Amino acid sequence: MTKRYGYLRVSTSDQSHDRQTDGLLALCDELHVETVSAVNRDRPVYKALRRRLKAGDTLVVWSLDRAFRSIVDAVLEAERLLKEGVAFHIVNLHVDTATPEGMLVYQLVGAVAEYERKVLIKRTREGLASARRRGVRLGRPPKLTMEQLADARQRLTDPLVTVKSVATDLDVKPWSLTRALRRLSPVAEAALMTPINP
Repeated sequence: MTKRYGYLRVSTSDQSHDRQTDGLLALCDELHVETVSAVNRDRPVYKALRRRLKAGDTLVVWSLDRAFRSIVDAVLEAERLLKEGVAFHIVNLHVDTATPEGMLVYQLVGAVAEYERKVLIKRTREGLASARRRGVRLGRPPKLTMEQLADARQRLTDPLVTVKSVATDLDVKPWSLTRALRRLSPVAEAALMTPINP
């Protein structure tokens, strides 16, 4: 027997979900309410509900922002549901993928979400390229300076000195030191090995 399952995500500080709760109760066989906080983003209620959904069932949500973190998340999840034969009903948008009209609206929402995702990726790439051209270092700051790497490289030429002992002196893990030395460009490597004339 197929069922209609309602899902509503509310925050710990949110007191205004009674209308959505009542609306979903009128449309569903069961309602599952998830309380989320800014600290804990895990969704055990949804995960448990997701395991129960089977072909022929319908997942009913009041609105996308009351069920998912973003439109892209919602569209991706709806895709997975549809592949499993589960219909998706968004109450405030009057979208029900069990109907041809609802499927059309869903596909339009999906196309817009995909467009937004591609625009975001393009802008991110352009921003990173611009930052690199300006010489901005991206990512976490290196754990070791060039001077520390030069000292480590010099000390490791002694066969009695181990990577572990040098790493301990530099207050890093041995694998961090090994990785940093391995990542050096040929130019930097040559610079480290060039003796400095007094």
